[in-house]
Parts: sequence; structure tokens; C-alpha cells
Amino acid sequence: MTEYDNDLLREGISHFKIKEFELARKYFERALENADDLQTRAQANYYLSLLTDDPIRKRDYLEETLAIDMTHPEARRGLAVLDGRLKSDQIVDPEALPSQSAGTVAVQADRFTCPKCGARMVFAPDGVALICEHCSRNQRLSTKAGGGEQDFFIAMADGSGQRAPVAVQTFLCQGCGANFVLAPDQISAICAYCGSVHVVARDEQRRMVEPDSLLPMAFDQEQASSHLNQWMQERKITPVVQAQAPRGLFLPVWSFGLQGNIPWNGTVYREKRQVPISGEKEILFNDVRILASQKLASLMVRTLPEFDLSAAAAYDSRFLAGWMASTCDLPMAEASLEARRVAVEHVRASIRQEFGYIQDLGYSTSGLMVCAFKLILVPVWVTQIRALDQSGLVIINGRTGSVHSEIHAGGLTGWLENMLGGQ
Repeated sequence: MTEYDNDLLREGISHFKIKEFELARKYFERALENADDLQTRAQANYYLSLLTDDPIRKRDYLEETLAIDMTHPEARRGLAVLDGRLKSDQIVDPEALPSQSAGTVAVQADRFTCPKCGARMVFAPDGVALICEHCSRNQRLSTKAGGGEQDFFIAMADGSGQRAPVAVQTFLCQGCGANFVLAPDQISAICAYCGSVHVVARDEQRRMVEPDSLLPMAFDQEQASSHLNQWMQERKITPVVQAQAPRGLFLPVWSFGLQGNIPWNGTVYREKRQVPISGEKEILFNDVRILASQKLASLMVRTLPEFDLSAAAAYDSRFLAGWMASTCDLPMAEASLEARRVAVEHVRASIRQEFGYIQDLGYSTSGLMVCAFKLILVPVWVTQIRALDQSGLVIINGRTGSVHSEIHAGGLTGWLENMLGGQ
């Protein structure tokens, strides 16, 4: 390898910046002819794409760039513009992001009332209908497939990834500090986390990041209580006071798709000596889940993998009629970084499982790319149990009925037995 091709590339870029385009083109073409590394080939192809108005040639250059480096951001943006998926005037300047208006917001709220008797209608746990609390009239809703994944790169390029929030009615629990979204006509609420009863201030309106899709509840409060009782019986947990009836709640979850590759290297001991090893892991994750609300995070880590997100319906505000939903407090950009960390940890574990203990394991994540995302609301039932020597939150998966808790089976005795291996 020589520096000749890189020198040609640098000269071409210098002439490109001072708008000597014909001279720049000659340098890029020569750099491409003499390129002895992939990075130089990728950059030369990209700059040549900027110097042609022929859409066919431009596409060839851009696709050649991405064939070498699929994470090349400028080439991905250029191809998105060429395909019509992104407009040039929509691309935001990262140094001058549009400011969010601090003024008042006009709110359009749906009132879910029964057309027969005028009583309140709530979303039924059958996942397909609104039901009147007074006369039991049913009104079926469309449950079309959930909103599809969005292109992460385009969302970041045009600023839509920042998710302009919509105005909603919320209440802040004074007991535990949780923040919830409420149905527009709801004037009182019971906190799903701590059970505190509140009267909602009617002028309390905030802004919520609107989800793409939602997994409806699969069963009602009576069935949730049945799942809870069965779980306590199986684990011989006896509450000192009667457990509160579980409270239904929707939690926001980010789902990301990632792809790319991670080159790695390290050393292992073989035949009593250190041997260098290296390799490359291909990455293709379609559904990395990151909880968008920090409440119940420790319990939801165990619950999240259980949800079948392919069954999600496109988001409709009517799905929240009669239910509370936790607000999203983790922005998409921050959640995507956590998704990358999860993917890298998976790769690290995979490498160590394949090769055993590796000393000085190093890797590069520059080839790892977040390519798609969506925000989904998932259903849980929440309550709190006080046993003889411990207490804690319990959540019930609103789709499968599985139960997860901070409480150990058999109380303190069971916890000690678990720690001592049953001895």
C-alpha cells in the first residue's frame, strides 16, 4: 500500500472545496484507478457522485460507495434523496436544529361516550372494541397491523427522529413522581405504581411522543388477579394484607433494527503461549428493545422479551380509553445508543463463548448502523404486595399473564435458601 492514491484523493477534495470541479473530477478518477484500499475507493466514488447530474451514474457511484461502506452517512443520504425518500430541503442543519415552540398548543380531544346512553366508553381487554361501562354496548375498532418501522437515517437527517410531541392530558403522581397520559375526559386516577388516588387538574396538559403502534391488553382485571393469586400460591407467598387489585398500564418501548459488522482482535493462551486472534462478526438485529420509561425498568428487563411485537396494531388514541399510559422519558437518539450497546454486548458474549477467555479483546463499532426504529406501547398490570418480611412491586404481562416481582419465593427464608443454594 502506498500514499499515492490518498494524495490524489486529498488533492481532489481540495479542488472540490474551491469549486474547481473539472480538475477535482480528474483527481478522483485517478484516485479510483490507483486505489489500494477500500476506504479510498469509497470516498472517491462518493465525491464522483457529487460531480455528475446524470441520475444513473450518480446511483452507480453511490451504490458502489455503500457496497464498500454500508454505514457511509453522506452516501446513504444521497441515495435517499435520489430515491425520493428524502427531500433536500428537509435535511436539517445539526448545528441549527429548529427550536420547539414554547407557546400554547391547540388540543383536539376525542370524547369516548356511548352513542346509546351517553356513559363513558373504555377500551375492552379483548383488544378489538370500546365497551360502554353502563349498558355494555360494544363498538369495534380497526386493528390494522401496527405502524411499520421507520428509516433511522432519514429520521435523523430530516429531524423527524426528534418526534414532534402531541398535546395530551397528564397527571403527575405526588406519591412516587410517575407521569401518566390520561384519556381526555378522565378527572380522577389511581397511580399504577403506588396506588395513590388523585383528582386530575383539568388544565394540566403536557406533550407526549406519539407511538407508532400498540399491543392491546389480552385480559381484564379479574383475570390479572387470577394470574397473581396463582403465582403467589405456587411460590408460597402469604401477604400480611390483601394485595391491591392489579392496575392496567401501557409502557412505551423503543424497538430498533441494527446491521453491519464488528471487526475484533485479542489474544488467547494456546500451548502455554499467547496467540493473537482476530475476526469479524456480522450484525443483523431486527428487534432490539429499549424501555422508554425508567419506571419498572428492573422488572421489565425480564418481561420485555416475552412480548410478540408483530401482533401490535397501528396506534389509535382510542386504544387508551379508560387506561393509563406511562410517558416516554428516553428520547429516540439516546435509546439508539443503548441499542448499540446491547448489540455490542451480545457480540462480546458471542466471541467469548466461541473462543473462551480472550485477553485484551478489542473491537471497532464504526461499521455498526442503526437502520430502523419504532415506538410501541406494551400492556402490563401492576400492583404491590406486602409479605411477612418483605414487600415489592409485581407486574403481570398484559399479553401472556406471566408474573415478575421483586419478592422472593418463600419470603426471607426462600431468599436465604436461594443465596445458599438450598443448603
